[in-house]
Amino acid sequence: MSDEERSMTVSKEMDIEGTHVLYKQISDRSSKILDYDYKRCVGCGICVRICPTKALELGPMKEIATGLDAPPVMMDLEKCTFCSMCVNFCPVNALEMRSEGDFPEEDQYPRLEQFVRMNEKCVPCSLCEATCPEDAIELEYTFPKKEEIASLKENAEGEIEIDTDKCNLCGICARFCDAFLMLEKDPTATDPMPFEQLIIDEDSCDYCTLCQDICPEDAIKVKGEKPCEAPEVSGKVTVDDAKCTRCGWCDAVCPYDVVDLLKPFEGDLVLVENHIQKCDAQGCHACFNICPSHLWYVPDDGKNIAAVDDLCTYCGACVNACPEDVMKVFRTKVSHTEIPESPWANEWKDAIGSLLTEERKHPDLSRTIEVENEPMKKHVDIKFPEVDERMMEAVSKKMELARDALTDPRTRRTLNKGEVDDVHKAMKKMKDKGKL
Repeated sequence: MSDEERSMTVSKEMDIEGTHVLYKQISDRSSKILDYDYKRCVGCGICVRICPTKALELGPMKEIATGLDAPPVMMDLEKCTFCSMCVNFCPVNALEMRSEGDFPEEDQYPRLEQFVRMNEKCVPCSLCEATCPEDAIELEYTFPKKEEIASLKENAEGEIEIDTDKCNLCGICARFCDAFLMLEKDPTATDPMPFEQLIIDEDSCDYCTLCQDICPEDAIKVKGEKPCEAPEVSGKVTVDDAKCTRCGWCDAVCPYDVVDLLKPFEGDLVLVENHIQKCDAQGCHACFNICPSHLWYVPDDGKNIAAVDDLCTYCGACVNACPEDVMKVFRTKVSHTEIPESPWANEWKDAIGSLLTEERKHPDLSRTIEVENEPMKKHVDIKFPEVDERMMEAVSKKMELARDALTDPRTRRTLNKGEVDDVHKAMKKMKDKGKL
């Protein structure tokens, strides 16, 4: 086998590392690893829908959403072509493709376009970090604390007051001075505010008035002695794209219109009236457990469920998880990067289109040439010729004589010379002597 032929040999295998299932395709010239984090997966089924070879299958989502520890998506490794469609259009980044070898650049393939970015209006404050249900936002303040620029003055006298109508609970004062305490609470879909109240510990306050200067809402009034100039509020907000689900909680709670949000899909979330009465709002909670946007809640009457539509990314995970088919998701738009003109462009267009139409085109097999199986041939008995034993014995004797003649050195030398007349003469002598 040539080197080129050996390089075409491809093997596939699967490994498991913690919550990651690693599907591998390896050849002499390249390798691809499809890394599937099944705990990150919400079972939306988008990868199943767009897969061109039907290599992916949705697992028992109703059971998984209510506690079963199992991968929401299963793969038939033999069918997978490692085309990256599932990776590029997973809305929760549960899939990653790592490759080595000669492959087209990533920009040759379209991918889901979604992001959360903080624009120049950011103060920054503590609200987005504290409310994010996925811990995808990290806030780093870069201005000094009060104790670093002005030590606490014992027995100071003064007055401090918070205007609760102006205060938006941004938490900047609490970061600056330990005299302020933010009373936290559990945010919900209907009330994403992570703080309930701002409290002042006047035993730790020396009425320096610096907090009054740094408050972006002019909500703090202090009567006291100013020891120095207040620092300018500064910091950096970082969004971890791998964790972020683009739910929009940060946008809902931000008081400064800082969040630029692009969701992966646009559409409608509809509760089916015929089925809503079957909903076990207190016992099931499958939609609560599986939803990456954490948008479900139980209204005050406690009977059924409801959703904050603005938080929905229209992934459809809740539809797959609900045992009573209480909700439906309709997508009207897929946000994705440009589809480059390439031999595989139409396949990507069909895949993306299937997320709207719920119909996936698969390779056309109508032109496949089918070869009819040839019927089995009839068995034919073969008749072997009869053997004349006397003739066989005579032939054997002649062959023994010829063998003896060929072992004679003179005869062999004559044959090796290759002169026809000399060979004939030698054969005649041997015959006359009875050796042939």
